[in-house]
Amino acid sequence: MATDGGIHHYARGEWHAPSLSHRRIRFQKGIYADFHHFLLLGEGSGELHFDDGEHRPLHGPLLAFLPPEARCDLSISAGTAAHLVGASPQIMVDAIGDKVESYSLRIFTEQRKLVEALDPSAVAEISPLISGFVRELGDPSRSSWMVASAYIRLILMALWRGSDGERSEQRGQGEVGSILQRYRQLVEAGFRQHRPISDYAAELGVTADRLHSTCQRALGRSPIQLLHERVVQEAKLRLERSARNIQEISDSLGFRDPTYFSHFFKRKTGLSPAGYREIARASAGSENSMLSSGYADWP
Repeated sequence: MATDGGIHHYARGEWHAPSLSHRRIRFQKGIYADFHHFLLLGEGSGELHFDDGEHRPLHGPLLAFLPPEARCDLSISAGTAAHLVGASPQIMVDAIGDKVESYSLRIFTEQRKLVEALDPSAVAEISPLISGFVRELGDPSRSSWMVASAYIRLILMALWRGSDGERSEQRGQGEVGSILQRYRQLVEAGFRQHRPISDYAAELGVTADRLHSTCQRALGRSPIQLLHERVVQEAKLRLERSARNIQEISDSLGFRDPTYFSHFFKRKTGLSPAGYREIARASAGSENSMLSSGYADWP
C-alpha cells in the first residue's frame, strides 16, 4: 500500500534495553498522537501515568494494549527491558480487516488491556511477534506496510485469545443471543458480497421472518438495516483512516461501481464519500459524533 511519508509515519517499533537508570516515554506524542500501542514489559517493573491523574504500577512479565484515548506516559525502572509497538489507525484498519473475528477485535481494541503475569506459553507466542515487528521497522530497506499490518493482526489475535475474548463472547447467550451472534459473524464475513437476507437466514437454519422478528425485538432494527449499517460503518472507517481513493474503497466493499457506492453512502449518511472524508480530516482529534468511533451498538 502506498503511503505518504513512509511506513514510519504509520508504525512504531522500539526496543528499550535494560538501563542503569529509569526512563520515561510518552506514548501519544507528535506523529504518534492517534496510535494504538502495545507494550511488552520483561522481568522488572514500571508505571503508567495517565493524563487524568491515574497511576498504574506494572510488574513484568506483562503485555499492555493502549488505545489512543488512554493517553499516558510510561516509566521503566532501571534494569527492566521493554518492547514498544505502535500502529496508526490506518494500519489498525488493515490489521483488523473484515473477517468473522473482525467485529470482536474492533470491540476489543476500544479499551485498554493489561495482561500481567504472562504464562510462558503466552510469552512464547507473543514475544516473537512483537520482536519481529520491531525488526521489520528497524530495517529501512525492507520495512513493509503489509508485513507490519500482518504482525499487528497476529499480536491482536494472540492478545484477544489470551484475554479470554473468544470464550467470554460465547457465555451467557440464550437462543436469541445465539442467533444474533451467528448473524453478526455471517455479516462480518460476507457483508461485501451484498447477499440477500434470505441467504443469511438459510445459513442460520431459520426463516427470514424469524430472523427479522429476532433483530427487531432485540435491537429495534431489521436484518437489512443492520447489514447496511455494517457496510456504512466500514465505508466510514476506510474513508477516515485509509489512504485508498473512492474507487478502491468502492471495490473493496463489493460495489459494482463507485457511482452506485456514492449514491448508497449519501442515501445512508446525507453526505457523499468525498464530503464525508473532508469532514473527517477536518475533525481529526475531535469527538465528532458523525465519525465511526464505536462499534458497541451493533449486535
